[in-house]
Amino acid sequence: MDAFNSFIGTITGFLWDYIIIIYLILAGFWFTFSTGFIQVRELKEMIRLLGEDVGKKTEGNRISSFQAFCVSSASRVGVGNIAGIAIAVVLGGPGAIFWMWFIALLGAATGFVESTLSQIYKVPSSKGGFHGGPAYYIKRGLKNPAFAFLFAVLISVTYGLIYNSVQANTLANALLIVNLDPQVTAIGVAILTALVIFGGIARVARLSEWLVPIMAGLYILTSIYVVLVNITELPGVIYTIFTKAFTFDAAAGGFFGAAIMNGIKRGLFSNEAGEGSVPNAAATADVSHPVKQGLIQAFGVFVDTFLVCSASAFIVLISGNYTTTGLTGIALIQHDLAMQLGSWAAPVMAIFIFMFAFSSIVGNYYYGEINIAHLTKNPIYLNIFRVFVVIMVYFGSIASLNLVWNLADLFMAFMVLTNLTAILLLWKQCKAAMLDYFKQKKAGIVEPTFDRSVLPTQEGIVWWHKDAQHKD
Repeated sequence: MDAFNSFIGTITGFLWDYIIIIYLILAGFWFTFSTGFIQVRELKEMIRLLGEDVGKKTEGNRISSFQAFCVSSASRVGVGNIAGIAIAVVLGGPGAIFWMWFIALLGAATGFVESTLSQIYKVPSSKGGFHGGPAYYIKRGLKNPAFAFLFAVLISVTYGLIYNSVQANTLANALLIVNLDPQVTAIGVAILTALVIFGGIARVARLSEWLVPIMAGLYILTSIYVVLVNITELPGVIYTIFTKAFTFDAAAGGFFGAAIMNGIKRGLFSNEAGEGSVPNAAATADVSHPVKQGLIQAFGVFVDTFLVCSASAFIVLISGNYTTTGLTGIALIQHDLAMQLGSWAAPVMAIFIFMFAFSSIVGNYYYGEINIAHLTKNPIYLNIFRVFVVIMVYFGSIASLNLVWNLADLFMAFMVLTNLTAILLLWKQCKAAMLDYFKQKKAGIVEPTFDRSVLPTQEGIVWWHKDAQHKD
């Protein structure tokens, strides 16, 4: 197993050092400038759109834009925001947090583009909702079924299997603080996962809608308390983040150095912008215009990184012992919270981790379900996939930390390469939709509606026409 882990690590290191980071940054700059800095310019509109949809009732299996936001956040807001950030600081130092912020700022524009495209190319489901995502806009927009098939396989394996093993691994490690055997955790989480994922997307949406805001809010409040108690340390922490960001040491053995490498890798794992995962949830929303969901999902990048991830970073950096404890991941966060709040904090953190990790397992599974539907309509294959999800949750709970994170980084690289290429090629479609939305807003239309006739090409688009019924 050590040899296999070393092999995976070598391939992953090469891809991230010389290809993925460059591609992510260049694409992020391109979309930022091409959209006119939409992630900053339209921040007020993002918040308005998200707020107006909270609690909106939906019919049948249709999902509101807020519910779609919560499903994607259930995947985004997971152990990457806690354990992943601790790992980034240990390996890359305080400067890694600057690069995490940097890639999130660029990534919000990328996230806007991919989620808008997912809405443009979404298809009605036979059960009453919608399906969509990269596999759909690659097949219908780029007219490349083989490329679409590749992505559908990649995301199903990456999220349903690999990423869920990461979530389960962190959950099992967190519960060690209460002396719970990983085997017991593995069995328990596998059973809970099976109960939820065999219940369908309506159950996933309902679970995510109330669980995600609660868990994120509690964790952020905890971190705010830690910061306030140590407020005199905060200016020094922020100064260190910015000054260490440009220390280009090669501690990680990479071309870019430890801070950039770990900040961007862990930031992307957390906010998922450009990876092609969030568009799968974005496409399910029942909205009047594709750009609405693009803006809402772009805001999700900010929530994930600048709130939840920064919360973890400040806990670790204010405690200041990340180089001396020998701990990393969730164990370091638990140790630091116990130091700041008392011994009771570590077991309470285990509860936080359970909520974060389990909601992510459910959200990750849903991305796989959407893409299995793209690959085949035969329900037996979806049930086989569900069985493998449960197996990988069990495996992740008892596997080594290094192996599951190396596998996650490798498959994340494959998804980024595939999805970024697709959305760059389809940018003109997104641009036309964006211009149409803001043209209507400028004309005084409070809730713009969309018709596919404004797009350069309508081929492959099945929903957005004058007769389509919008329930927004």
